Amino acid sequence: MRVFVANFGQDNFAWPQCLSRSEVVTMQDRGVHSFWRDGDRKGYIDFSVANLKTMKGVSPTRSTAGRWFNLGTIITESAGDLWLHQDGRHLWWTTTLNEAPIIELGAETGVGGTAPSIYFYRKAAEPWSNKDRQGRPLEWRSLHPKCPDFLVTEATFQKLGERYADYAQALVDGRNLEPWHQLDTWRTSLKARSAGTVFNARQRTFAVLARRALETAAAANGQTVDRRMKLKNFEFHDAYELEAYIAELFDRQEGICALSEVPLQDDEGGDRQLCCSLDRIDSDGHYARGNLQLVCRFINAWKSNREDEEFKRLIDIVRSYGAAE
Repeated sequence: MRVFVANFGQDNFAWPQCLSRSEVVTMQDRGVHSFWRDGDRKGYIDFSVANLKTMKGVSPTRSTAGRWFNLGTIITESAGDLWLHQDGRHLWWTTTLNEAPIIELGAETGVGGTAPSIYFYRKAAEPWSNKDRQGRPLEWRSLHPKCPDFLVTEATFQKLGERYADYAQALVDGRNLEPWHQLDTWRTSLKARSAGTVFNARQRTFAVLARRALETAAAANGQTVDRRMKLKNFEFHDAYELEAYIAELFDRQEGICALSEVPLQDDEGGDRQLCCSLDRIDSDGHYARGNLQLVCRFINAWKSNREDEEFKRLIDIVRSYGAAE
């Protein structure tokens, strides 16, 4: 069983329909539907980058547009998967059914649209519930303070990694959660809330990345050791300004690795190789706006000092062989 955390359109405008119709849904702009229908990934990405915007009002990266291409397929092929959604008061859950999807043209009513402008990709599901299988309410404020780190997503929806997926299934089943709650990172989150600390794991990750970049730039200022090190200028006022920029990048990328389309994780849970890593697009360039992106740690290691476009080309080759099987 796969586990997904989902939003349903801008400002979650389709959530009431999902709740009343017992379904999960995603949307695609009318202009890209034919590319998705025909399996034309490149055409879809080209059109999206040139014509569409993210929920933050910025042009998508090619990686983000590539992930959008997959959304309709994930929804329409979902069967027996666990889907989660939080509305600020409760955590809701459902499982998708093995029924034919519904694809239909409709209006983007959540943002003032009236004319049909988007395609809805709908998949039937069991009735949504805000209680666990034992009948106990799943109130958002009563969940462990670690839960917002992975039960909230900036993306349209996000598949949870194995560790968090197991926890979500146990939570929905009403099983004992202490094996997770006794982990050091979970206990740290609980202590932080008790102390009134408001920083979550994601924010702490951004702070670590910013300070690591500042230290790297300071250590690589052109001094001679055994070899001449590259000059890495730090073109932010301080680490706090970079930290804010990293948060902006995370939103623009919708929490997805800029090169692999894999969901990014924080440093306090899940697979460490999937954790956020700050990458300079031009490896010979500086820590500056426009030259930074967030990638998975293993992607940063694989890329090394390769040109960004060359690395993307190699990743696309790997994808093409996987799709052909």
